[in-house]
Amino acid sequence: MTQDQHYMGQALRLARRAQGHTRPNPLVGCVLVRQGQVVGKGYHRQAGGAHAEVWALQQAGEQARAATAYVTLEPCSHFGRTPPCADALIRAGITRVVVAMTDPNPRVAGRGMQRLREAGIAVTEGVCAAEATEMNQPFISWITRGRPLVTAKMAASLDGKTATHTGESQWITGAVARQRVQRMRAEQDVVLTGIGTVLADDPRLNSRIRGGRDPIRVVVDSHLRTPLSAAIVTASEQAPLWIACTTEVDDVQRHAWRRWEENGRVRLIPCRPTATGQVDLQDLMEQLGQREILSVLVEAGARLTGGLFAAGLVDRLALFLAPCLLGGEGALLAGMGVARLHEAWRVRQWRMTPVGEDLLLEGVVETRCLPG
Repeated sequence: MTQDQHYMGQALRLARRAQGHTRPNPLVGCVLVRQGQVVGKGYHRQAGGAHAEVWALQQAGEQARAATAYVTLEPCSHFGRTPPCADALIRAGITRVVVAMTDPNPRVAGRGMQRLREAGIAVTEGVCAAEATEMNQPFISWITRGRPLVTAKMAASLDGKTATHTGESQWITGAVARQRVQRMRAEQDVVLTGIGTVLADDPRLNSRIRGGRDPIRVVVDSHLRTPLSAAIVTASEQAPLWIACTTEVDDVQRHAWRRWEENGRVRLIPCRPTATGQVDLQDLMEQLGQREILSVLVEAGARLTGGLFAAGLVDRLALFLAPCLLGGEGALLAGMGVARLHEAWRVRQWRMTPVGEDLLLEGVVETRCLPG
């Protein structure tokens, strides 16, 4: 690892501290180094607040003069909510700037580095570019495609079942996996689900971890069937709720939601209907982009998740596989399948090995006897 990669790695770790808090801005970290010593560091914490470079320069003070700045994203060169960071680096006397990636925003897109070079500052580009690009994929998606980055989260048994034949689905995965999902929610702008999941499971879909933030919950509910008593409506005053319906819902259907809209607890998003009268998912994603949503985590049933895949709207997959077999129709094991999750065939001492493009999962099946 080179010295530049070492300090850029520090800047990347700083940037990730604000994951889930900066929309519609990117994640950015900055480290200032002078004579081999870190003299200042900072990260962009929230939209409208100081940028990473400003925090680092404030910490460094006069020691910023003749220092090298390691920045995960090209310093901005335009006046937005805050003044240009490129100008701040020039005024502070920075002599070299190392940049991980160019800003995809057309308002910047190379202009920041050009301004630095015109001021006589040496600029090095592309250090840890892959890591910086991966970290800011939601921002890149929003800037270049006008829609958020969509991650489909699914949980299933090893034979691809999401519930027993009696409909029991809580909980297929273990406590550690569920805690990971809570962290995932806290890092996303939106958690998206469908009316089917709301009616079947009555979820809250908020983040229940210490220090976590609640994402915006979005329910795809074409005909406004969400009960006013549903947990997703009543459980949290801090977590906003948006309901995506079609433009064909009438005033009678909307009337029940008027009080919730007026006090800001709920926002309805009327979307273009499909030929079958459902929410057009492409239109929904475009509308979320217009509302400055950069990332979406999908926690929905097979119908909505499949619709998103069919529309080409899923960018990433997070698939949790529980070490058990439930059996039943559509599973790898024929027959009725289990009725309760505690009856599942459990797999212990399992290991997963890449085999070419496939994954080989091996383990010991726990012997059990079903009642009767």
